[in-house]
Amino acid sequence: MLKFQAVAIVQPGYEHRQNYLRILVAITGASGALYAQRLLDNLDPHEHEIHVVMSNYAHQVIAKELPDGLRLPEGVKTHSLKSMNAPFASGSNPPDAMVVIPCTMGTLGRIAHGYSEDVLLRAADVVLKEKKKLILVPRETPLSLVHVKNFELLLLAGATILPANPIFYTNPKTIQEVVDTVVARVLDHLGVPNQLAPRWAEEQE
Repeated sequence: MLKFQAVAIVQPGYEHRQNYLRILVAITGASGALYAQRLLDNLDPHEHEIHVVMSNYAHQVIAKELPDGLRLPEGVKTHSLKSMNAPFASGSNPPDAMVVIPCTMGTLGRIAHGYSEDVLLRAADVVLKEKKKLILVPRETPLSLVHVKNFELLLLAGATILPANPIFYTNPKTIQEVVDTVVARVLDHLGVPNQLAPRWAEEQE
């Protein structure tokens, strides 16, 4: 009888890092490419294993909204949308967390209903079924009942819906500071320490 021993799959060089995470950042064609850029700016590939996958329309939005293109920190690994050889396309090797930022309602709906025709959608399916952390950052208004029902399905499945709703009590002075108030919440839910935005002051006695 063959005997199998379970072996944790960890990329070389990451084994002994405290709070190490394998994070997949997925970028879709919703407006708000700067949200994805600022998230990548604040994820350290020397501390975490970072992967990126983009939808077809993400490239068009990035070309419109980020004139210098998407800046990827050295060490970030990119994957083709149609490559099912990506490690996170299988439940045997899921990422610790996946963030879809920004997330179109089309992508959100496909994830909610289990469509997995490309590696981005398949990865989200894997993250949900393996009970890992899936954070979706939709940027849409107004919402239809279809959107709300898809939110409900995803919340019941264990996803975190984190809309791109910035805060203003910090008195942001630039677009980047506005964006950072959302990215800070994403980092909080990933468990990655950050000082991107001031915290709400504790109530004084």
